[in-house]
Amino acid sequence: MYVTSIYSIKGGVGKTATAVNLAALASFEGEKTLLIDFDPQASSTFYLKVKPKIKTTVKKLLKGKSPIANQIKATDYIHLDMLPASAAFRDIELLLSQHKRPADMIREMIKPLKNDYQWVFIDSPPGLTLLAEAIFNASNLVLVPVVPTTLSVRTYNDFKKFIADHPLRPKSNYKGFFSMVERRKSLQRDIMNDWNFKKEQFLETYIPYLSDVEKMGVYQKPLLGFKPTSDAATAFANLWAEIKKAAVI
Repeated sequence: MYVTSIYSIKGGVGKTATAVNLAALASFEGEKTLLIDFDPQASSTFYLKVKPKIKTTVKKLLKGKSPIANQIKATDYIHLDMLPASAAFRDIELLLSQHKRPADMIREMIKPLKNDYQWVFIDSPPGLTLLAEAIFNASNLVLVPVVPTTLSVRTYNDFKKFIADHPLRPKSNYKGFFSMVERRKSLQRDIMNDWNFKKEQFLETYIPYLSDVEKMGVYQKPLLGFKPTSDAATAFANLWAEIKKAAVI
């Protein structure tokens, strides 16, 4: 089981679109895939037409008293399942703060699924919180979308400083990539042209800012479900290929 969390300190950077499309790409290859939606906005849950509700308490879920497998729901795609977001997830931060080892709780929660799924994707809420740290600790890869703007680059640097002070588990890693790119904007072009991809641990693929990505909300489908040959779909496919190449299962 290879766990990829899609995370950013700030919202509005294409995080959820990335999570949904990568999960869809993995499942369309016939590999059993799970998407976990921890973002209280429940956008991933909405995109895949799943009800934002679980039939247990978050406390029982985190402590393993209610098996996570019982809360997973099927989607319209045969190899793609989902742990949907829930209003109850608003309590996660408080519950983590009351635990002796909060950083271990998400990893322990999903551990029973290790033989059920080859790929697990986590749509993480924004912010440097206890939940974010627990998600990092559960991940093989933390994938960070960065819009090529001054503020978004700044938050990526803040993320790197946090990881320097709170290292990921051995054999885990993080990668950034440019998201919502508008190359007609000179500032974005300048940032990307001057970017040291290797030093910054960045993937080469970038995701363009296109209306097809926004239409995912209209169709409630990943790009593969309604416009698989679009430039945006191709970009996500290239991103997925880079991730698979780097992954060791």
